[in-house]
Amino acid sequence: MKDSEVLTVKDFSPEDQPREKAMAFGIRSLSTPDLWAIILRVGVPGKPITELCRDIMRNCGDSLLALERLSRREIMQTKGIGSAKALQIEAVMELIRRYSLEHVGKRVRIGTSRDIYGVMKPEIANLDHEEIWAVFMNRKNDVIEKKCITKGSATASIFDLKRIIKDALLCEAQAIAMAHNHPSGNLLPSQQDIDITKRLRKACEMMDIKMVDHLIITPDGYYSFSDEGNL
Repeated sequence: MKDSEVLTVKDFSPEDQPREKAMAFGIRSLSTPDLWAIILRVGVPGKPITELCRDIMRNCGDSLLALERLSRREIMQTKGIGSAKALQIEAVMELIRRYSLEHVGKRVRIGTSRDIYGVMKPEIANLDHEEIWAVFMNRKNDVIEKKCITKGSATASIFDLKRIIKDALLCEAQAIAMAHNHPSGNLLPSQQDIDITKRLRKACEMMDIKMVDHLIITPDGYYSFSDEGNL
């Protein structure tokens, strides 16, 4: 085979054939680069798909969380990744996010701060900028709707109290939980976080809406104002 030919999984030894390995030992036996090799399928001249996929993961520190944060342009900085493969990678990451958001059966019922974290983590935990979201619930604390209220920068976002209350009234919510992410990974609330929590709690009291909690969210955990006695 000439060096200029495009190499596929079948052209390499059994240990470098992810599809065959998966058939023999199960899909869970594969490494993350092997899984990407099955999805992306074809390498580039002089570089098999398995090696290319190792490069992809190596360039993001072998972390899917880090890969999710990359823009399309950044993904394409890996040699051999063009726009088509970059789109495939983005599509898989989006499928993962949507899978994480699905729930079987009835509406999600919020009973603890961890329930809120489970609802909001796939939406905002791994973003590279701040977003403030509201989770609207009925009287039983079943989630009716969740909405992004504002988007900001890597360090801050503008709090829109009027929009939260307006959206709560429009969907006839009886309870609200607020959540926002800290891209830095720091879970400690800032003074601004404390201030907007107080403002929303007062507004909810005036409108006879229960404020359930305010969560600060990162990929590794969360801070609950309610759990910490600061609501």
